Amino acid sequence: MARPTLHASPHSLQQRLQLWQAARTWARLIREAERLWRVDVRELHRLAAGELGQLQCEVPQRMRQRVNRWLKRYGVATRLWCASINSASAQD
Repeated sequence: MARPTLHASPHSLQQRLQLWQAARTWARLIREAERLWRVDVRELHRLAAGELGQLQCEVPQRMRQRVNRWLKRYGVATRLWCASINSASAQD
């Protein structure tokens, strides 16, 4: 029977670390999914609204038009306010 070595190669350590991180990530996702089963729908909507509001504030102004194009392609209702577009339409 082969004995484990104390000094493993850096490549195998990297692979083991990546496997550990991937397993931990999947476990966290599963944990969060299970938690959603126990959440009251109203609370989930409240949480989503808070997250959406936070995201809208965090998108840099210079990226908003590009993000809006992606939002449109994804078929979602949210659109970001863009100062250049909205100031031009306000002048009409």
